[in-house]
Amino acid sequence: MSRFFDLVSKPAREMGTSNPPGTMPAPIERRSHVIKLDSNENPFGPSEHAIDAMRSTLGVVNLYPDDDCSELRQQLAARPGLAPEQVLVTAGSTALLSLLCQTLLAPGLNAVTSERSFIVYSMAVQATGAHLIEANMRNDAFDLDAILAAVNANTRIVFLANPNNPTGTMVEAAVVERFLEQLPGHVVLLLDEAYYEFALHFAALRHVTYSNSLDYVRQGASVVVLRTFSKAHGLAGLRVGYGLGPAELLGYCARMRNTFSVSSVAQAAAVAALEDHHHVQRVVENNAAQAQVLAQGLAGLGYRVVPTSANFLFCDLGEDAAAVSVRLRDEGVSVRPLGPWGAPSCIRVTIGTPAQNQAFLNAARRLGLRSSAATSQVSSLARGS
Repeated sequence: MSRFFDLVSKPAREMGTSNPPGTMPAPIERRSHVIKLDSNENPFGPSEHAIDAMRSTLGVVNLYPDDDCSELRQQLAARPGLAPEQVLVTAGSTALLSLLCQTLLAPGLNAVTSERSFIVYSMAVQATGAHLIEANMRNDAFDLDAILAAVNANTRIVFLANPNNPTGTMVEAAVVERFLEQLPGHVVLLLDEAYYEFALHFAALRHVTYSNSLDYVRQGASVVVLRTFSKAHGLAGLRVGYGLGPAELLGYCARMRNTFSVSSVAQAAAVAALEDHHHVQRVVENNAAQAQVLAQGLAGLGYRVVPTSANFLFCDLGEDAAAVSVRLRDEGVSVRPLGPWGAPSCIRVTIGTPAQNQAFLNAARRLGLRSSAATSQVSSLARGS
């Protein structure tokens, strides 16, 4: 038995590593020669306005940041017509996930989500000593009836990632609304809209309604909507996320957060990023166009691809995805194998720039040709024997 085993908390003993194998980013110097399509990052980086705002803030980093993120909260609240008290800014949306779990969960209680969804849900719930129930999926998408059936008297949170990570599937607004109407009053629905901007663009192209989530917040429903600056705005390295929901609940969460957790540089960049609509439009338009290019290219190689509403594709290779991912990395491209998500034959591929996506497809073709050649050689030897 190790030295600290009896000293640490039960959740700390029972939880696995906070980063499953293959999820930790490599050091910067090792990433420079690899095309990173493994973490759903924005390939265009941040807006020039955000970069200018960051530079202008560097001279005052000797001072602590605004602990309430006042200017950013005001702007985030004003756009959908909410009160600032209905917005909580945190160091990434994952920090707010943890705060909500700390605020609402305890040993003996549970949260419910789907299998093969955002892996941080499990970590955040287990850290509180509570239990996470994962309902079965249906055809790579949420089975909302199964999620509802899993809710019981001890459930306090339902996590609904929309679009879902890693499958990229989206639940339309009317379906979410019917689901919300059936949740009991002791349950808070956490609508995780980290890929909001991408999903909104895809929904417009497909002539469907993506999300009415802020209507629920304005109506006072037990709903918290999570969004982030990490994806469409390209600020993943600064860690800025936020939640919109009932002022009372977010007030309790705010008591649990770390002081000065969102840096002044991050706050300035986020405020500036909100104003640069052109940058976000460029990002989402490239994403939609290149999603089609990648999906067609992968399908042409014989792989099954799930239609996406996010900035990544869920692809079933029909073989050991971890081994393929290692071979792809040797070819200079990094993707995410999904064994830790219960999908050992699948990968998640971030949609990059046209050049990055072409490099990935070329690498995948080279691997496919080698695999076919090896299979052909084995068959020839077998016939010769």
